[in-house]
Amino acid sequence: MGATRTPRGSWIEEGLRALATGGPDAVRIEALAQTLGVSKGGFYGYFGNRDALLGEMLDTWEREGAEAVIEQVEGAGGDPRTKLKRLFAIAAAAEGPAKGVTAELAIRDWARRDTSVAERLRRVDNRRMDYLRSLFGAFCTDEDDVEVRCTVFYSMRIGNYFLAADHGPRSRAEVMELTRDWLLR
Repeated sequence: MGATRTPRGSWIEEGLRALATGGPDAVRIEALAQTLGVSKGGFYGYFGNRDALLGEMLDTWEREGAEAVIEQVEGAGGDPRTKLKRLFAIAAAAEGPAKGVTAELAIRDWARRDTSVAERLRRVDNRRMDYLRSLFGAFCTDEDDVEVRCTVFYSMRIGNYFLAADHGPRSRAEVMELTRDWLLR
């Protein structure tokens, strides 16, 4: 019986974890192999080089952080407000190497220095915003109102992790719920 091979997805997940904690420079084959407890030889069975891994990490982030979320929201059905509530819940609970906010923030930081990553980020942001527009546009007739709601929701998703403000007698979760309810009016 041959040795068990480390799955391709494990390399990608570990790469996303390394990216989230240390940026793209932290995604090093030897370090990933050590973390996975394997030799780096298995890496080359899946990826031609580090750039191939970085590309697949971005593919995974895009698929799981945008397309899979949209499919999950759509798959459960409901009217646009119900879908938005589901989307808010999914976004608030997002965890893991591809869906969690740490990878999202690391990719946004990486995009500031790499034009190909910036193009990918723009594509993902546009896909997410288009989806939000389709949902908000189903019950908001004013295009400006739709754009504001989309921008507030999306900014809240990203910016919430940078905000250190107190909210008086309310918890952060209560304020997020109030914001969600306001957006769904």
